[in-house]
Amino acid sequence: MSGEDDIPEPHEPEHDPLRYATGYHAPVLCKAVVEGLVTDPRGVYVDATLGGGGHSAALLEALAPEGRVIGIDRDPAASAAARERLAGELARGRFLALEGNFADVEALLAEAGVSTVDGLLLDLGVSSRQIDAPERGFSYRAEGPLDMRMNPDTGLSADTVVNAWEERELRRVLRAYGEEPRAAKIARAIVAARPLATTTELAGVVRGAVREREAVKTLSRVFQAIRIAVNGELEALERALAAAARLMRPGGRIAVISYHSLEDRRVKRILRYGNLEGRAVRDLYGNLIAPWREIHRRPVTADEAELAANPRARSARLRIAERRADADDAV
Repeated sequence: MSGEDDIPEPHEPEHDPLRYATGYHAPVLCKAVVEGLVTDPRGVYVDATLGGGGHSAALLEALAPEGRVIGIDRDPAASAAARERLAGELARGRFLALEGNFADVEALLAEAGVSTVDGLLLDLGVSSRQIDAPERGFSYRAEGPLDMRMNPDTGLSADTVVNAWEERELRRVLRAYGEEPRAAKIARAIVAARPLATTTELAGVVRGAVREREAVKTLSRVFQAIRIAVNGELEALERALAAAARLMRPGGRIAVISYHSLEDRRVKRILRYGNLEGRAVRDLYGNLIAPWREIHRRPVTADEAELAANPRARSARLRIAERRADADDAV
């Protein structure tokens, strides 16, 4: 006779920072994600930023045979890599890969016949594979086209932002999405140098607009800002966080890994207060009205072993929260 006592305990992933890495991508904070996210090993978990399938592999290893992972990614190459990596779990019905924007997670899951989940992971930003592929145009370190699309088959490209947008709009993007203090000067320089065809041409213009000692940080902010604008990343994050509160069963958890303050600020406010303003709303008894309860007040970061193995984990910030049973709707 089966019962609660028969539910297998989740298997803790070994603390090898690169255990779930492949040539496609090295997922960060795998151990912390699994430990924080899995509350029911027989449940349904969503890896809404599938990438090369590293986090999905760790979750599947931790779950009971009945447990399932549904992966979502807008990059067809990432979905294909994950399907190949997890072909055995795909055949056993424990894994499903869906192509789409995680902003549409609710609709994508509905099409797959899923209305409630036990956990959801968002690993924001760009994968190692996307950064290291010059033809994707994400990095200023190698020559490539001005693209930067998460899905290279559809949508706005960096070429349009760089070469067609008005100077004031370009300035707004650099300031809002890159928090770039020299946004006005750089926007003017880009417009004056048009047309630009490659990442190295854009990088050269940016370098020429700032002092050499500031160039690397400035380039990182400029490329981040354009990438966020191209992919609508912050809007997608806000929609996904709102959908997560509707999808999650009471007691289920959300885990979000952010890589810069624009993301982390939104995640912190939603998971702590239930709104983007960071406004505490309380009932007549002084109790906070919010859909989530934070598991850790401060974000989890990579330890020294992971930083040594994967320096790109340095900026990662993991926040985990649990869906409250006494809060039906987001504020």
